[in-house]
Amino acid sequence: MKIICSKADLLKSVNISLKAVPSKTTMPILECILIDATASQIKFTTNDMELGIETIVEGQIAEKGMIALDAKIFYEIIRRLPDNEVTIATDSNYVATITCEKAKFTIPGKEGEDFAYLPVIEREECLTISQFTLKEMIRQTLFSIAANDNNRLMTGELFEIKDNCLKIVSLDGHRISIRRMPLKREYSDKKIVVPGKTLNEISKILSGEVDEQVSIYFTKNHILFEFNQTLVVSRLIEGEYFRIDQMLSSDYDTKLSINKKEFLDCIDRATLLVREGDKKPIVIEITDDKMELKINSSMGSMNEEIDIVKDGKDIVIGFNPKFLIDALKVIDDETIHMYLMNPKAPCFIRDDEETYTYLILPVNISQNQTR
Repeated sequence: MKIICSKADLLKSVNISLKAVPSKTTMPILECILIDATASQIKFTTNDMELGIETIVEGQIAEKGMIALDAKIFYEIIRRLPDNEVTIATDSNYVATITCEKAKFTIPGKEGEDFAYLPVIEREECLTISQFTLKEMIRQTLFSIAANDNNRLMTGELFEIKDNCLKIVSLDGHRISIRRMPLKREYSDKKIVVPGKTLNEISKILSGEVDEQVSIYFTKNHILFEFNQTLVVSRLIEGEYFRIDQMLSSDYDTKLSINKKEFLDCIDRATLLVREGDKKPIVIEITDDKMELKINSSMGSMNEEIDIVKDGKDIVIGFNPKFLIDALKVIDDETIHMYLMNPKAPCFIRDDEETYTYLILPVNISQNQTR
């Protein structure tokens, strides 16, 4: 095999491919990038058996062939080469020679036939949305998946297509994030759970351009994303996702309208007095047209007032400040609406069209924390 590519094109494709290379594995072949130049295009493929990526590399094929190279070493070599044309040639013993200007590297490879190829996905019905929309929907929900896999379903996100609407849901036992987007045409109903790791890596590769599309295909066991000459295939998480509809309510005793930036900045200031790992709640007291935020810790105390528009009863309620910050950071609206029932019931932050909904459970607060 002999291929010639620019360093920039190689580096771009290696960066995409690395996202499906496992950090630890008992199968050394999975630590490799498969370079396939047996047909008319150069393809890089990586696969950790849960997530697989195939991307087309711009370049010239001088001699057809295929080889698997250690992904991390290959990346580091390409990254450090001069910004010029790179030639990758292999011999019959699967040794690769990488040359660029006066630099020359020789590294051992593996036979490409040993590589674990991506599963073949039946491309029946295709959901097409803009890369910008998908990237935003992931950004606005991914933060509330569970960090550990005590319950594997919580480490993924629900993708549900129903009533001509795409809904993405994540939860971790303390909060729920929901994003909805109306679809431009009718699709058959679908309900799958996509691993959070897959969505995290996808969001890094997506361009985020409004006029660039991503095509999504669903099967019983896999999801396929196709965009910018790249395929990303992921296994799905098996199991029945949580019935969140019964956790959602449109009832409230108190509704607030508040400037998002003021609210976020105030909570951010309050967390200066909380050491990492401390579970100190922020206490919110709502009366008439003001909200008072208080926090007490071993490092000191703080209280601050913010103007609000209130409809309903006065209330005193406590929250984990991180959960409020996470939700507020991903909302783009200037003014947000909060809906509260009582100090033990969930708080809802949502817009009038319910394109987004954030449910946050309150925390118990003692009498001395409310003073």
